[in-house]
Amino acid sequence: MICAFLRVVQHAEKLHGSLGRQLLPHFVFTKACFKTQPLRWGLREQKITVQPRTVLRFTQKTFWTQGPDPRKAKEDSTKQVSIRRNQREETGVSMSQKVREAGRDVSYLIVVLFGVGLTGGLLYAIFKELFFSSSPNIIYGKALGKCRTHPEVIGVFGEPLKGYGEMSRRGRRQHVRFSEYVNNGLKRIRVKFYIEGSEPGKQGTVHAEVEENPGSGQFEFRYIFVEVTPTRSIIVEDNRSEQS
Repeated sequence: MICAFLRVVQHAEKLHGSLGRQLLPHFVFTKACFKTQPLRWGLREQKITVQPRTVLRFTQKTFWTQGPDPRKAKEDSTKQVSIRRNQREETGVSMSQKVREAGRDVSYLIVVLFGVGLTGGLLYAIFKELFFSSSPNIIYGKALGKCRTHPEVIGVFGEPLKGYGEMSRRGRRQHVRFSEYVNNGLKRIRVKFYIEGSEPGKQGTVHAEVEENPGSGQFEFRYIFVEVTPTRSIIVEDNRSEQS
């Protein structure tokens, strides 16, 4: 009996020991959780209370980071001053360039106008020499034509009859000597040129004069004569008695 009782007690101790070992970790863990639960809540509350500080610190840091930097502000002001200075310099340069371009354009315009005026004057002179009755060349051509149809002139000099002007430096005889004057308010022009024909050694000097007609404005011959020798002249046309 005693042996059986001892076995029961031993078995009960073993059973109690195994249950104790199984329940001990759970009890310890629960107790630990119970004891650490306020600590964890405290940590959570600390996180909650600290988090706004962190946010404020981050916001403050961001604010101070994004705030104006004195060096950067100085650099920006320097850049603005340099930009304004460059703009002023560019404005000054552009104004000077415009002034130079305007002066150059004016000079070009003056040159062009001078060229146009000179060309117009030359064209007028050529037109006057070729078509106006007061041109010395026109007077020379008409007088030479009358000499070529005059029988006495042809008999002395022969045919064909040619005329020429004064000898120039280049050896040409195209210049016709002439003079202009006014008599009783009327303009007169005298011309002088030379003629030659087929007769060898024969040369004549032609003198002709025209006077302006007050009615028509045209120039008419007063006289045309050919000087053969100092003592002999051939009268081609003489209207001095009618005009006087």
